[in-house]
Amino acid sequence: MSSISLQNITKQFGDFTAVNKLNLEIANGEFMALLGPSGCGKTTTMNMVAGIESASNGQLLFDGKPPTSQKLQDRGIGFVFQNYAIFTHMTVRDNLAFSLTVKKRPTDEINRRVTAMAKRMSIDHRLAELAGSLSVNEMQKVAIARSAIAEPKVFLLDEPLSNLDAGFRAYMRAELKILQHEFKQTMIYVTHDQIEAMSLADRIAIMDKGKLMQVGAPLDVYNNPANIFVARFVGSPAINMVDGEVRTSGSSAYLGVANGQQIELPSDLHQLFSKSISSAVSLGIRAQEVRAGQASDHDIIIPGRVDVVERIGPVKVAHVETQIGILKCMQGVELAQAGQHLILNLPVAKCLAFDTTTGNRLI
Repeated sequence: MSSISLQNITKQFGDFTAVNKLNLEIANGEFMALLGPSGCGKTTTMNMVAGIESASNGQLLFDGKPPTSQKLQDRGIGFVFQNYAIFTHMTVRDNLAFSLTVKKRPTDEINRRVTAMAKRMSIDHRLAELAGSLSVNEMQKVAIARSAIAEPKVFLLDEPLSNLDAGFRAYMRAELKILQHEFKQTMIYVTHDQIEAMSLADRIAIMDKGKLMQVGAPLDVYNNPANIFVARFVGSPAINMVDGEVRTSGSSAYLGVANGQQIELPSDLHQLFSKSISSAVSLGIRAQEVRAGQASDHDIIIPGRVDVVERIGPVKVAHVETQIGILKCMQGVELAQAGQHLILNLPVAKCLAFDTTTGNRLI
C-alpha cells in the first residue's frame, strides 16, 4: 500500500492548462475515483501519478517522499487501460506470468500465483489459449489480472470497463471491489461514469476543466454538492435545477424564472438565497425527493401536467411540465400517465440553493 499526496499540482501543455493547482490526499489502501467529463484532466492526473507525465508545477509524494529517486518500473505501480493492451500473441498463462517472470520469481511461486489469479478471475479454463482468441470482456479480465497479480502498491485504472457490455460492467465492478479489499491496494480509478464511481469508490474526486470541484464520500457528494457542476454531474436521473432570480414584494419573496412565472419562497430558502452575490440563483432538488400527491405545509407546492413517464428498471420517473419548467418526480408516480395533472411537493429541507454567478452552493 502507499499513500499519495498531490500538492498544488499543475500540468500545462503549451498554453493549455490540463490540471490547475490540484490538491488531493489519497490514503493508504483507499479506492479513489477521479470523475469528470472528457477533457477535465483526470487521465492527465493519473498519468502524473504513474510517472508517464511530469508535473509543470507542484509536488507529488508517495508515502511522504518524492518518487524521483526511483525508476518507473520500481515504483510498484500497476496500470490498466481502457483498451486492454495485453500480449495477444501469448497465452493467457504467459500474460499473467509476465511481470513475475520479469522479476525472476521462482517458478513454483509463479505457477501458484497464476493459478490462483486465473481462478479468482474465472479465466482458469482459458490459461492455455492465445489471449488474442478471447472475447473483449475476457481480454479485459486478463489485463486486470495481469496487473493485479504483481500486487502493486498503487493500482491505476483508466476507464477499464467502458468498452464492455452493460451486464459485464456490473459484474466487473463487483470483482474490482473484491480485489481491492483482498489485496488492500491503493487504487485510483478514472471514469466519466458516475455509477462506476458511486458504486466502487471510498471517495470521489470530481474534476472539471482541470480543477478539483469537490472530493468526498459518494453519498456526501450526492447529498451535499458543493456547486452546480457537481449537483448536475452526479446523480441519475439528473437533478432538477431551476434557474431564476429572487424578487421581493412586501414581506414575501419569490423565485422568478425566464418565462415570467414565479413561485413563492419559504423563509428558509429566502435566507439562503439572500447570501448570493447577485439576484441570479438556482434552486435544485433531486427527483427522488419530489413527491406527487397531497400537499404538505413544509413543501413548495407546484401543479403540473405529466409530459412523459420514463421507466428506469423497477422505478418510474414522471417528467412533469410546470409553470417553472419540466420537473422530474419519482415519488407517488407508480400509476402516472402522460397527460395526467399532478400536484408536486418539493420538501423545503431537501431543496438546494446555489449562486448562479459563482456556481457555489449557498449554505
